[in-house]
Amino acid sequence: MKNFNITAKIQIYSYDELNPEEKNLIEHAKIACSRAYAPYSQFQVGAAVLLANGEIVTGSNQENVAFPSGLCAERTALFYANSQYPDYAVKSLAVAAFTQGDFIDRPISPCGACRQVVLETELRFQSPVRILLYGKSEIYSIEGIKDLLPLAFNSIK
Repeated sequence: MKNFNITAKIQIYSYDELNPEEKNLIEHAKIACSRAYAPYSQFQVGAAVLLANGEIVTGSNQENVAFPSGLCAERTALFYANSQYPDYAVKSLAVAAFTQGDFIDRPISPCGACRQVVLETELRFQSPVRILLYGKSEIYSIEGIKDLLPLAFNSIK
C-alpha cells in the first residue's frame, strides 16, 4: 500500500489587509446576497466574478421548493459571465453569505458542483481563478481551484 498527502494552500486575511480591488469584489458579493431567493433556507449567498476586461458580474443563490432545482450563487455568476463575456477569462471569484440578519463570521466554501464549474472555467481559459471567501472575522484567499478540489475530474483521455 502507498500513501500520499494532499495539502491546500489557503491564506487568511482580515478585510483591512485586502487591496482595493479585492475589497470591491467582496462588496459586490455582499450586495448580491440581497438578491438571493432563499425562502426555504434563509441562507443568502452572493458571488462576484472579476473578468479579465475589468467587468464585475454577480450572482446569488436561487432556491426552489423542488430541491435540487435551485442554483448556487457561484454557478449563477460564472454561467452569466461565460454567457455574456465568453472571450474574457475569470480572474477572481468572491463569495459572501448572509443569514439571521447578518453576514456570517467565518467563510463558507463552494459546494462540489460549484468547485467543478470553477475548474472548468480555469481549464477553458488556461488560467487560475483566485477565490476570496468572505467572513466578518476572516477572509480566505485561494489561488486556484486545485486547492479546494485536489483530485479533480476534468477529462478522460
